[in-house]
Amino acid sequence: MSSGEPPFQAAISDLYCEHHGWLLGWLRRKLGCAQNAADVAQDTFARILNARESVASLREPRAFLSTTARRLIIDQARRKKIENAYLSQLALTAEALEGHQSAEDIIATLEALEQIAFILEGLPEKTRQAFVLYYLDGLNQADIGRQLGLSDRTVRKYLIQALLHCSHSMNT
Repeated sequence: MSSGEPPFQAAISDLYCEHHGWLLGWLRRKLGCAQNAADVAQDTFARILNARESVASLREPRAFLSTTARRLIIDQARRKKIENAYLSQLALTAEALEGHQSAEDIIATLEALEQIAFILEGLPEKTRQAFVLYYLDGLNQADIGRQLGLSDRTVRKYLIQALLHCSHSMNT
């Protein structure tokens, strides 16, 4: 330590020089990973620097360092748990949304439906109902006939009329 260093900086420097090796070894044994141990040791001294606690008067510097390091490990474990929960929920949300239309697709579908509704306004009521039941509700021709009180042949005729009307309206 140079004589020009402020007292806090000198105390931190002494603490680091005297105990960094011990802390690093203790963390390696505790964590089982040299890289994680080095990171936590670095974070421990960074936390002490940021807190600007009085380290000059420490009676048990190793207990102070190990307590600070333990708290960092606990904080990291909590953050990791929260991060994993968030990522899990994010994956579930993405999975739940799979197959759903995007906002742009919904708008395009609504615009197409508005255009179809406008075109179908020029059709007779039963023809329009047959078209909607077949193409939008997904009913088969026999079910449409029963629902509207029409024969299968009349339902086919109405569907053909509706398609021709749509085709003609879109080409003009």
